Amino acid sequence: MPKLAANLSMLFPQLEFAQRFAAAARAGFRYVEYQFPYQWRADELARWARDAGVQVVLHNLPAGDFAAGDRGIACLPGREREFREGVERAIDYAKAVGCPRLNCLAGLAPAAPEHLALLVDNVRYAARKLGAAGLSLTLEPINTRTVPGFFLSRSAQAIEVLNAAGEGNAFLQFDFFHMQIMEGDLARSVERLLARIGHIQLADVPGRHEPGTGEINFDFLLRHLDALGYSGWVGCEYNPRGDTSEGLKWAHPYLS
Repeated sequence: MPKLAANLSMLFPQLEFAQRFAAAARAGFRYVEYQFPYQWRADELARWARDAGVQVVLHNLPAGDFAAGDRGIACLPGREREFREGVERAIDYAKAVGCPRLNCLAGLAPAAPEHLALLVDNVRYAARKLGAAGLSLTLEPINTRTVPGFFLSRSAQAIEVLNAAGEGNAFLQFDFFHMQIMEGDLARSVERLLARIGHIQLADVPGRHEPGTGEINFDFLLRHLDALGYSGWVGCEYNPRGDTSEGLKWAHPYLS
């Protein structure tokens, strides 16, 4: 049975972030993830998770200034020092909350060799630092309809970077929402890439809402993951179409 994780950055939007840990636990989640925790203290996050009885399983490396238009900095020349300092900060946060993996966002950039080479170098650097701390790294392709200009938009591109980086603790983050838009053929892709996948996320297409609101057959896909023997987590990274709890009816068989 897939291990579902509530993405606290998107679920329970009506609640203060500190309250979302307990809300996820009340909804039946044992695992949570979030995108960027850095506006809160690491010890606060650890306390909220501990008090709610949930495990944090993923968050992102610092990804620049979102308000200024950044969507990651790992492929951006001139920001190497910022990236490396962000890796150190993310490791501190991950260790404080007991989070086993961190996700890397490449950023917005044209498809040019210098951006690819820098991304490979930064992924290698981050993976080695995380490995020394007992953590793993994921690299996530993002669809270019939602985020125009994102440098890494297909699973094959991410695998190319991971192969070039050559680190055994660096994996693909496979988001059904992004990959359905960019590639489709989700079941075969997951089967083909299973050994390279470190984390999976879901949201339906086209609205990025909960399963059952769009075109993806999640009943089939989640059973398929189970049949393949996928033992990682599946993060529920979607915008609830209405009431979060009402919209979680699809998840009840997987949370019981």
